[in-house]
Amino acid sequence: MRHRLFSNAAIGIALLAFLLGCAVLGAIWTPFDPLRIQFGLRLHPPGGVNWLGTDEFGRDELSRLLSGATTSFWISALTVACAIVMGSTIGLLAGFTRGWTDTIIMMFNNAMLAFPGLLLALGLLTIVGPNQYGIVLALSLAYTPSVTRVVRGAVLSLREREFVESSRVLGNSDLYTMFRHVLPNCIAPITVLATSMFGWVILAESALSFLGLGVPPPAPTWGNMLASARPFISQASYLSIFPGVCIALTLLAINLTGDAVRDRLDPRMRGMK
Repeated sequence: MRHRLFSNAAIGIALLAFLLGCAVLGAIWTPFDPLRIQFGLRLHPPGGVNWLGTDEFGRDELSRLLSGATTSFWISALTVACAIVMGSTIGLLAGFTRGWTDTIIMMFNNAMLAFPGLLLALGLLTIVGPNQYGIVLALSLAYTPSVTRVVRGAVLSLREREFVESSRVLGNSDLYTMFRHVLPNCIAPITVLATSMFGWVILAESALSFLGLGVPPPAPTWGNMLASARPFISQASYLSIFPGVCIALTLLAINLTGDAVRDRLDPRMRGMK
């Protein structure tokens, strides 16, 4: 069992490190300008100078994939960070204070959870408009309720522990106790959730871009590359295959890494190794 978990973790971490390296590389260098249009090179198949071929405007597919990786990973990282900060703060407040504060917060939180995250993001993007910061805002608000629920559940099991009572006896304020003693003990479930959420956001951002509500063209993302490849799927199938493979490999890497993190941090899983 240990060997299998180690193998899954090693594969996931190595694959994720490779993809992150591609995203960093895409931010500082690409073989060609990903926005440069060359009609004389339209729909050239993979090979030669353009290793992965060119799209319907003669733009280099490899360069656009690298640039799209940068955009997708940046949006996902910022979205997860915002959702974790907002959800942890709200969940900590609700779980520690209880009473009417907890009731009101959780009523609103449950109402938000009743909407599918992608549907809620679609509604918000119709208001703020399709752009990178609009996607971050929409997806952050869509996934914050999930973080709030997880953190509140962890806080409810911690607020009656001896170290919390000791902090109160010493005269520390509730705010100090929450952020100094309770929140650090919620790091494990937050880390596991953040790892999984990164994959959810990658998929959601790709879906929004595919639907035309993500990063607007000509800026490349894997989702809008898939959308623009639809009319050419029989003529140049590689235009659909390469972005789809990138999304699939990213989700695989994140899921393998997330399972390894969960098995490492979740006490209930330790006895199963």
